[in-house]
Amino acid sequence: MKKLLAEFIGTFWLVLGGCGSAVLAAGVADVGIGLVGVSLAFGLTVLTGAYALGHISGGHFNPAVSIGLFMGGRFDGKDLPGYIIAQVLGGFAGAAILYLIVSSSADFSGIGSSPGAFATNFYDANVYGVNFGLVGALVTEVVMTFMFLIVILGATHKNASPGFGGMAIGLALTLIHLISIPVTNTSVNPARSTAVAIFAGANAMGQLWLFWVAPIVGAILAGIVYKFMAPNNSN
Repeated sequence: MKKLLAEFIGTFWLVLGGCGSAVLAAGVADVGIGLVGVSLAFGLTVLTGAYALGHISGGHFNPAVSIGLFMGGRFDGKDLPGYIIAQVLGGFAGAAILYLIVSSSADFSGIGSSPGAFATNFYDANVYGVNFGLVGALVTEVVMTFMFLIVILGATHKNASPGFGGMAIGLALTLIHLISIPVTNTSVNPARSTAVAIFAGANAMGQLWLFWVAPIVGAILAGIVYKFMAPNNSN
């Protein structure tokens, strides 16, 4: 139960901090943090969450990470359902708090259902001045999640430098966002995508399947590849 609570809180923090930065701070005139700030915010949520909660649950905060670690021989499969449920619920709680904050504005008239609204993920939509289709979004999410898991598996390997895993993982997520926000608003995390899509409505929910399938495929591939090439054939 303690591990599940840690995963709930960590995913709550990731959605509130990462998506919150996009919704509340990115577009503020003159002083907004922009896409670079949002990228840093997502990385910082994982970095801080990993150091605060990683010793309790492993600090996954992402169904794709849990699945990738399982495929890499680092995580017991019997714990997967509980972790994934805790992550999805934690993400929803983070999005719910964010919605309460947003809806308290005197100017609030609904979050809308346009692509990218409420930090939702998307494909085949011109949000940042360019339209990337389904194939581009699928490739991006698979490859970015693959590399995210490679970093996680490598940075937490028993032969890696101790104490620096959280930093490497947080910086990797920052880099992933810097690359892929214009393509999909960056998911690499089905719980993060689901949490905000629930509040954004039909358009986001209709595309949500890709942001489950692609990260899970990328994570599975990374788990298999890293397990094959792990130093000394050890995880």
